[in-house]
Amino acid sequence: MRTTPATRQFTDDSLPDEVLYDILDDARFGPNGGNRQPWHVIVVRDQERKEQIADLWDLGMREDHAFYDAGLVPFVAAEAYWRNPPGGPSEQPVDLETARVTPRQEGRAPMAEAASKVPVVLLICVDLRKVTAMDSGLGRLSISAGGSAYPFCHNILLAARDRGYGGVVTTQLVRQEAAVKACMGIPDEFVLAAAIPLGKPVKEITKLRRDPVEAFATVDHFSGPAFIR
Repeated sequence: MRTTPATRQFTDDSLPDEVLYDILDDARFGPNGGNRQPWHVIVVRDQERKEQIADLWDLGMREDHAFYDAGLVPFVAAEAYWRNPPGGPSEQPVDLETARVTPRQEGRAPMAEAASKVPVVLLICVDLRKVTAMDSGLGRLSISAGGSAYPFCHNILLAARDRGYGGVVTTQLVRQEAAVKACMGIPDEFVLAAAIPLGKPVKEITKLRRDPVEAFATVDHFSGPAFIR
């Protein structure tokens, strides 16, 4: 857990099917609501499909950068509920349509380019019929259903790290979910939760930077004293 980074640069080394199978075989023990295991993984190795994914990924990255260029957090969750009313138009603080049709001077985004060249891209789909959204109807963005999917995703990174490989759990591709579902034949009942490119890291990370425990844990109250040893 202390040495599993978000790997975004990969060598040309392959990732054999037997190794990938073992990675998924370990990852499947991730915690999930009711042990319903709502995930379906699409293992994408075909180069033409990876190129399609990369092009769609780049569209999501263009939207991301439009926010960054404006000095904003992309699609900040604190505003997601009221900016996207059910059945109504999305109201964003940046012009996403212009962003999508405007290629960046640097060319295709590095992460999109990596997705086209990495040995495998995993598309993590979730069956909405099998997950529980306990925070439904609270007047804010519902996020609890993700608790049945993302531990599995992180287990993939941990299992890959144990075998000398790396990857990153990303959600930019979700912005183009409709196109991805059409391309990959994903049923209506499933949503795209994440995309995980996997391969051999260019650089092995042995130390990660994170806030200490006392920076985020308090005792008995949100404003209580910091939790220390």
